[in-house]
Amino acid sequence: MKFEYEPGEHEAEKASNSYLMSLIALMAGLPLPIVNLIATLIFYLGNRKGTYFVRWHCTQALISQLSMLAMNSIGFWWTISIIFGSEDVTNNFIGYMLTILIFNLIEFIITIRTAIETRKGNHIEWWFFGPLTNLICKPNL
Repeated sequence: MKFEYEPGEHEAEKASNSYLMSLIALMAGLPLPIVNLIATLIFYLGNRKGTYFVRWHCTQALISQLSMLAMNSIGFWWTISIIFGSEDVTNNFIGYMLTILIFNLIEFIITIRTAIETRKGNHIEWWFFGPLTNLICKPNL
């Protein structure tokens, strides 16, 4: 999707900040997966009436954090059940943890790249999340 106008400096900064918010929250609340989602949700709510470019990128960042929350929460609670419960470390657990580690690493790298590109005013659509964002976020008519 291509935006019909060149976003202004203020718009590009806000759109970029929507991605940076999740990275900052990641550092602040690393063991708790909900912290990223809450930070991104607060930023989204503060900008949901902004320009289409800003709203679109805030929405994409929020949707990506929802999927990461689901994956990371399962890993978090599975780990807690092993530490404090009677479960053992299994091949399934190790495989799942490696999978979410890879997904988190990829998401981290893509988030940094997207924050840099949107700060330049470029529109970046993520695979899967971009088309989903297009369905949710409509331009003002």
